[in-house]
Amino acid sequence: MDALELTAEVANRFAELPLAGIGREYPNAPGILLNGPQDLRTPRELHPAFYGCYDWHSAVHGFWSLARLMRLFQLNKEHEVRSLFNEHLTVANIRAEVEYLEQPNRQTFERPYGWGWLLKLTLELALWDDIDAQKWLTSLKPLEDLIVSRFLEFLPRQNYPIQNGVHTNSAFGMLLALEYADGVGRTELSAVIRSRASDYFSYPERAIEPNGADFLSPSLTMATLMSRVLEPNEFASWWIKLFPSGIPEKIRTPVHVSGRTDPQIGHLDGLNLSRAWCYRRIAGALTAEDLAALAKEHLRAAQVETGDYGGEHWLATFAILALTDV
Repeated sequence: MDALELTAEVANRFAELPLAGIGREYPNAPGILLNGPQDLRTPRELHPAFYGCYDWHSAVHGFWSLARLMRLFQLNKEHEVRSLFNEHLTVANIRAEVEYLEQPNRQTFERPYGWGWLLKLTLELALWDDIDAQKWLTSLKPLEDLIVSRFLEFLPRQNYPIQNGVHTNSAFGMLLALEYADGVGRTELSAVIRSRASDYFSYPERAIEPNGADFLSPSLTMATLMSRVLEPNEFASWWIKLFPSGIPEKIRTPVHVSGRTDPQIGHLDGLNLSRAWCYRRIAGALTAEDLAALAKEHLRAAQVETGDYGGEHWLATFAILALTDV
């Protein structure tokens, strides 16, 4: 990815990717747990708001991507984007999403990755001074409240964090949820996340990475969360404990993506992008120019417009994170 900043031209190119996916029902990986034959329905029937973009969480962060881009730029296809939001984020559709989640045996659905992205989407809409955005935010409120309640119920019971490079990573979902909680004044959720982050990560243990299907760095994602939880001087000491001999070469060096038509190998483009996001965040917390340089290296190594739907349905989100969410 040659762009090291998000220009209007790049924003419009990135917008095309979720725009092409959010209304596309197939291929689809629904992640459904069947309670009975009545659950054998199409993705659109199961998830009328978030049925496209390959899977539920990608549809959610596809909407976040478009909301972020509309908030920052005048998009060429803004009318089309707004129509898509109006079609999907209705009161009735969100009620159906809530009803799906409230069915038996679905307490783990999209935990914590999709949960975090749903809250990040609501935060983006809450920050946007736009009449339509406030309407969509109102529609999302029942689902927002349900996800908050799920975090509050789950985190006190989770004694051990999950430290991997994929969707079940604890730190990533917690980070998105914490920034939402701080942004909208959900003080109880903020307090629970900060407490659990301290429980989980006060004595940092670095995971073995990267793995072949990672799109998150366990170490850097954990560090990004702690950069928000700890005071600057505390975080500086914590960072030294994480990497007492310096950042290992495997985490400093952008990963090579050997097959972008393979969905799991293609995750590695996301790893380069999410590392860039983390390095920029941590560089800001530590005022570290070398980390900012590593962010640029990882941005240059990543490809977003791959020509394959397996990557293009989601990679723009992580490019937008890396370029704007710092």
